[in-house]
Amino acid sequence: MKALLDTYGALLLKAIGMHIVYSAISVAIGFVLGLALGILLSRVPRLSGLLFPVISIFQTIPGLVFIGLLFLWLGMVPAAVIAALSVYAMFPVLKNTYTGLLGVEKKYIEAAKGCGMSPMQSLFKVELPLALPSIMAGLRMAAIYTVSWAVLASMIGLGGLGDFVYQGTSSNNNTLILLGAVPAAVLAIGFGSLVDWLQKRITPRGMKKEVRR
Repeated sequence: MKALLDTYGALLLKAIGMHIVYSAISVAIGFVLGLALGILLSRVPRLSGLLFPVISIFQTIPGLVFIGLLFLWLGMVPAAVIAALSVYAMFPVLKNTYTGLLGVEKKYIEAAKGCGMSPMQSLFKVELPLALPSIMAGLRMAAIYTVSWAVLASMIGLGGLGDFVYQGTSSNNNTLILLGAVPAAVLAIGFGSLVDWLQKRITPRGMKKEVRR
């Protein structure tokens, strides 16, 4: 083990750092885009009939192909990886935000109107808090998936834990594969746990009591 760390320790730490940066930035951008589009589509349902079929088709494009296309357009820069990962991270947040908002019972929206709330106040004070479990579930999926997809960065020479995975598979070296795969799995668990912790922190107290019941 010591010899292994002496040989790959520094490279592994650098790869983990790059993997975290790619994943964190992409999930943050994807969350903002997905949340905004989910809110927009819930307000204009007609657009969802046009956009969701396009999204479904887009999701069938392999991540490697999409990153490759962005590589041809943007060049070998981190922005190519982040742009691709952000788009894929956006999908689960978008779908869950849209589903969560449409799932809010009308009686709560009517009650908000009866209290004199504007549509914007109703959205932020009533609808989004009630849709929060669905939104956070989308964020959790986005975070876990993005950590997995980030290994594709190495395919265009931009590092990350994928370097160890692909070097290991090409040289039939199981040790290198594990050096890339195990930290990636741990990061995925860590990102998922972080989202769970965040959900507990931002969930209103009243909703926490309802969940316990």
